[in-house]
Amino acid sequence: MPASHRLMLCTCPDRETALGLAESLVGERLAACVSLVPGLTSVYRWEGAIQQESEVLLLIKTHEARTQALVERLRQLHPYGVPEIIAVPITEGLADYLSWVTTCVNDQD
Repeated sequence: MPASHRLMLCTCPDRETALGLAESLVGERLAACVSLVPGLTSVYRWEGAIQQESEVLLLIKTHEARTQALVERLRQLHPYGVPEIIAVPITEGLADYLSWVTTCVNDQD
């Protein structure tokens, strides 16, 4: 199976922000499904200091054809100046599920 689907990862500062982003991405057909994973603690270096923050992780399921538009939209909507946006190719998965993902992000109804 070719890796034509993507799992996008994006962290958010809180549940409200994460839910708003998820609803926008699904509503605009950029993602088929966005799962929110609360309770995440991120430790990272920013502006010369080690930071520690509570965050919510988004698991965004999409098709490679929608990845660039999804990234652009996340950059527009996200409150962070440099949001974490990572794409991971989905190399295997249930064919029916991946077909559903493709259908959901298709521009046509």
